[in-house]
Amino acid sequence: MINVVKRSGESEPWDVERIHRVVGWAIEGIKGVTVSDVEINASLQKRDGMSTREIHEVLIDSAVNLISLNTPNYQYVASRLLSYQLRKDVWGGKNPPKLVDFINKNVHEHDVYDEDILMLYNDTEINKLDEYIDHSRDNLFTYAGMRQLCDKYLIQDRSTGIIYETPQFAYMIIAMVCFGKYKGAQRISYVKRAYDYFSKFKINIPTPLMAGVRTKIRQYASCCLIDIDDTLPSIFSSSTAAGYATGSRYGIGLNIGRIRPINSPIRKGEVVHTGVIPFLKLMESTVKSCHQNGIRGGSATVNFPFWHYEVEDMVVLKNNSGTDDNRVRKLDYCIQFSELFYKRFLKNEDITLFSPYEAKELYAAFGHENFDELYEQYERKTSLRFKKTIKARQLMSLFVKERVETGRIYYMNIDHCNQRSAWDTDIKMTNLCVEVLHPTNPLQDTTDTDAEIGICILSAINVLEIQSDAEMEKVCDIIVRLLDQLIDYQDYFLPAAENFTKNRRSLGIGITNFAAYLAKQGVGYEDEDAPNIADELMEKVQYYLLSSSCSLAEEKGHCPKFNETKYSKGWLPIDGYKKEIDEFVTRKHSKDWDALRLRIKEFGLRHSTVSAIMPCESSSVIQCSTNGIEPIRSYITYKKSKARTLPVIVPNYSSYKNKYTLAYDMKDNTGLIKVVGALQKWVDMSISANIYYNYAHYENGALPDAKVIKEHLLAYKLGWRTGYYLNTDDGDKQSSAEEENGCESGACAL
Repeated sequence: MINVVKRSGESEPWDVERIHRVVGWAIEGIKGVTVSDVEINASLQKRDGMSTREIHEVLIDSAVNLISLNTPNYQYVASRLLSYQLRKDVWGGKNPPKLVDFINKNVHEHDVYDEDILMLYNDTEINKLDEYIDHSRDNLFTYAGMRQLCDKYLIQDRSTGIIYETPQFAYMIIAMVCFGKYKGAQRISYVKRAYDYFSKFKINIPTPLMAGVRTKIRQYASCCLIDIDDTLPSIFSSSTAAGYATGSRYGIGLNIGRIRPINSPIRKGEVVHTGVIPFLKLMESTVKSCHQNGIRGGSATVNFPFWHYEVEDMVVLKNNSGTDDNRVRKLDYCIQFSELFYKRFLKNEDITLFSPYEAKELYAAFGHENFDELYEQYERKTSLRFKKTIKARQLMSLFVKERVETGRIYYMNIDHCNQRSAWDTDIKMTNLCVEVLHPTNPLQDTTDTDAEIGICILSAINVLEIQSDAEMEKVCDIIVRLLDQLIDYQDYFLPAAENFTKNRRSLGIGITNFAAYLAKQGVGYEDEDAPNIADELMEKVQYYLLSSSCSLAEEKGHCPKFNETKYSKGWLPIDGYKKEIDEFVTRKHSKDWDALRLRIKEFGLRHSTVSAIMPCESSSVIQCSTNGIEPIRSYITYKKSKARTLPVIVPNYSSYKNKYTLAYDMKDNTGLIKVVGALQKWVDMSISANIYYNYAHYENGALPDAKVIKEHLLAYKLGWRTGYYLNTDDGDKQSSAEEENGCESGACAL
């Protein structure tokens, strides 16, 4: 007789009918799948002493291997089989425990939940919420989504692999924590609504929230911006801050624009400065030495102006050529341009490079209307020791070369960031994924309370799942309210971070699944209608976000530094966008912006900003949605995870497959650039927007620099504040598995 070993350690006879029952449950109600396909593909080899877990893993692998564009629904079969295993592990059987018992166990026995949950809610309230949980919503997950949850987001002991929760419990408890400070029946109502929006994939929960809310680690923001002064105390305290931030799950933006160049005199020439690169190596080591609680590695993007004396050396730091002494490859880089640079590029004129130490006034003016005049004054100065000229086209050529080869030299149009965003104070940098714009004040030491480390809590709306304007309004209200609560509930790794966050209360709420949203309407990124659809959608989102923030200001008061935003002067997004957008966005505004302007004048806003559009790489996999606003690369992709390579099929493939725009099929980026321009019109911070090139579209498979530059200039013309990845397809299909990258590996975003 062949026996199998159960989870309890007991043995029982091999029972093929039990396998039939489990697989039968997994396929119930799913079209285009069969029990026999799963079982035959499994090719189970019976052997004595085989564990039930081993058998189940073989069944999961069998269902995963059946996932294809022809049989996409096996992704739901595999997910159910994984869910079955997860429930057995966490619940000890098929039936869920009571929510109150579940929370108590994870607070007292496992010591993984925040004990405050039991202080915020009594047993009666928890029981009411328990009745509302719908565990059947686990069936909405694809295998890739469920696998991602198990690998990265569900609370677990990462040394043993033991998982302590299941998805619906996690969603409900996250909602409970978010609205824990609300009172009475209103609180229960908000918790239920938030749970519904989470579990039905209407709200995209970013990694720090999904992995952190309900734990003892009260760090929920996605990104931080650390501004560095030209002093050793500032540099070393900023490195410490970066270490704390990485350990707290933040993606990091670093501004090194103030640091003087190599060989600059220190103490009247007693010693000379080592320049920027050695300090970047310090930051690289700090960021990479800290892991984000086992979820992601650390990452940072370095910001610097086009006119920095060492700019030519900094642009190539990520390049694979050169020696270790002159390369810092594990950081990403963002070069800051302005209109003056573009004008000189077009005229084939020189630009002048300066030391920011010798040109402090110039650095202060960078991004503002007086910059051009001051720049020309500095060019005429003869007393400056560190000053040299190069062709603007020389720097642009170098920038484009590195951007094409590495994909990860980003850019920031700093005049747009200052003159067209919601802030009325200096913007000198952006974050890891370049969608967040915050005023910052350099850190002088770790106890500095005058410094400001920009912190932003992010989230996104899954636009495909929103059924009406009324629902959009409700979702926007919930997401603003829950993020607002977390600002006060979370801990901060340094006073400078808390100082910024509680005074400015900046939110960055974006949209995701936009590619599927367009496909549902039968519109591609290159179609004339696409910018108008983007414009209409984002107008609604921004209007409802601002309206909700204004309502919260009426209830609780506006943010303390509301007066440092353009909103306090009566400004709205309709006042600041590039009017070139009107050449292809022809629709009229649909919302009553004048009425909202009057409300904001009367009550203010609870938040300095409300919107930013970020990447949603990992979280989009969980929700089976397309990433942020990006076109899809293919109908099926393969994401590398800790457990195995995950097949990910685009949403509603069977219905939309001929309506999606494939990124590398686009003849050029003009349509995409217009779409992003239309979105940027409404967003009060910025957008993580990518560009795509297929070498096969160009003669001899060579991408012309002129093409990249032309589209870069178009993006500037249409108001792009920042640019993220430049992605290329060289036709190499040897490896189809995509590494999680950018924000997700390092992590600012979702």
